[in-house]
Amino acid sequence: MNRFILLLLIFFTTSICYSQEKKSIKETIIKTYYNDINSAINHYKKLKKETSNEYNFEDENELNNLGYQLLKDNRKEDALKIFELLVSEFPNSFNAYDSFAEAYFLNGNKELAIKNYIKSLELNPKNENAERFIVNVNYESRDKNKFKIGYTKQQYLEDLDELANTLTTVNPHPYKFMPKEDFWRVVEEKKKLITVTTTYSEFIWHCSELVANINCGHSSIPMYFIQESEMLPANLRFPIELYNINGKLYVVDALINKKMVKSGTEIRLINGKSSTEIIKDINKHISSQGNVGNAVKRHLFNGQSTAMIPYSFGFPKRYEIVIKGKKKPFVLNMLETYQFQLKNLNSCKETLCLDFIGEQKNTALFTIKHWDFYGNRFSIIKKFIDDSFTEINNKNIKSLIIDVRGNGGGNSWGASYLLQYLAEKPFTYYKVAPPNDAKLKPFTPFDNRYKGAVYFLTDGRASSTTGQLLALAKHLNIGTIIGEESNGAVFYTAGQKMLSLKNTGVFYSIGRYTHITNVDSISENGGVLPHYYSVQTIEDYLLDVDTPLEYTMKLIQNK
Repeated sequence: MNRFILLLLIFFTTSICYSQEKKSIKETIIKTYYNDINSAINHYKKLKKETSNEYNFEDENELNNLGYQLLKDNRKEDALKIFELLVSEFPNSFNAYDSFAEAYFLNGNKELAIKNYIKSLELNPKNENAERFIVNVNYESRDKNKFKIGYTKQQYLEDLDELANTLTTVNPHPYKFMPKEDFWRVVEEKKKLITVTTTYSEFIWHCSELVANINCGHSSIPMYFIQESEMLPANLRFPIELYNINGKLYVVDALINKKMVKSGTEIRLINGKSSTEIIKDINKHISSQGNVGNAVKRHLFNGQSTAMIPYSFGFPKRYEIVIKGKKKPFVLNMLETYQFQLKNLNSCKETLCLDFIGEQKNTALFTIKHWDFYGNRFSIIKKFIDDSFTEINNKNIKSLIIDVRGNGGGNSWGASYLLQYLAEKPFTYYKVAPPNDAKLKPFTPFDNRYKGAVYFLTDGRASSTTGQLLALAKHLNIGTIIGEESNGAVFYTAGQKMLSLKNTGVFYSIGRYTHITNVDSISENGGVLPHYYSVQTIEDYLLDVDTPLEYTMKLIQNK
């Protein structure tokens, strides 16, 4: 073909393509009527009627993104109007109703939020965000004063059967970490403990052990013992705050008993039971992933020790303790009021932080406290990661510390996106996941990936997505891990569904969907073991010394 004619054809074809590209209706509204949303909606309708072929009216993301931009600008009422237009334009879109529901919730209207989340769920039964919201609203409105409430023995037995059967049918791997016969043996043992005088508080303690026995990190009595703790009267709490460090119990705040026992004291016996016996019994009631060590359990105990001890002991009205170095026991004063505030584990006061530390400020400290950035909120963490690595690379930072201590998981897209800045070669995030999960396909590292030394700070509460991140990082030799074993790494049954028992109303969650991280070098049974084990001593805890961070800084200095 004549070269001149070929060039003409290419030019003509390209011109047609450019002429067919439609204008963004979102950008058009922003340029014309962004400050007057009522006029913007009228303009939208007029353009659609008169020049529909010129604008991308068929793309629901245009209105959706406009609505979220208004929310970002704190124009909640205007955002509601745009989302109302969105659902009228796309009545079969589950995401449209999901966004409309979120806008109602942010405006303080839970009733209409639930109504639209229900509609979204009808259009897409797999919309976990809508499902989670509906159940959480019901959870928040639950009766929180049930400590002494009693149900009939038959009602308790029915609920135990319901719980056991639901756990073992909804969760696809209920017997992976505990043999079937052992699980059902415990169920029968719990039934024998039910009497006509059993209270709700005693019953929920039995339930927690059954849920923990399937060893699924996404199946638990939810909210980290909050259901049990919130209804416990102050005068029945254990009247000292304790910390479990390496299997020993230390006083971190003696509360009303400060004159009798000092912070930092080790407690050997409580009402005749050794600390080892107490920890062993309580650990049976705390959910964790697979056969991980007790790191996650000790952290959850440390957050709820004043409540977990009474449940384990059957709510005694008197506590007698023996401390290290003393043989004679003494009786503690009981509390009248109580309010616990958990210490912050790191210097980051927000969910996402980037700091530069060290004498020369030449080490980057990158903190992510959770990955709960779903749907349109993913743009928040994406921007944080992008901006952080732009700054880190511009400053030519040679050492990067990624702090994921206490990060219990969330949207795995955040972890996979972070890994693209760290990995040297393409990687696949999952080898098993629900169908159509894009993370079953390879990810390519970014051209501007970070090339310096990487260190991860982790602990027993690093779970779910965070465990996956650490597993892939260790498998791909990305960096050095300091801290404790994570709560899982490779095998998860995620996508939890929250339910409540028919008679007693006990809330519990069950993992439903199998996820296996694409890592062959780490066992499915446990978590990610650190390269260097480091936890606070009781002295460091009381002095607010960040032991793992200081250990990491020494590794960097020695290197």
